[in-house]
Amino acid sequence: MLNFLRPSGGGRVEKISAKDAVAKAKAGELTVVDVREGMEVKSSGKAKGALHIPLATIRMKADPSSPEKHPKLDTSKPVALYCASGARSAGAAQMLAQLGYEHVYNIGGLGDWHAGGGEIER
Repeated sequence: MLNFLRPSGGGRVEKISAKDAVAKAKAGELTVVDVREGMEVKSSGKAKGALHIPLATIRMKADPSSPEKHPKLDTSKPVALYCASGARSAGAAQMLAQLGYEHVYNIGGLGDWHAGGGEIER
């Protein structure tokens, strides 16, 4: 029962501290993805260097078999996601794990990123 909640393939989602995410992103070891809506990004900015892929389009943009796949997403490279509070990014991270991404992390919210020393770009 509730097997639909378990990943069908790929890696598992892990929590990553914002400080570690910031360091790994700066070193080029991690792709950071903002899954918030466009108006949220417009009003508060986004993590410096992060890809902006709204939750509504993440499956299409992350699916390796999709013609719409974002060119900077790679199933073998670690990916860390964030939103405003961490809830939407947790769901999006689970989706990436199901799509076969090997290392998927949830940073939490943009505030966590900033508190971990991450820069915000507008």
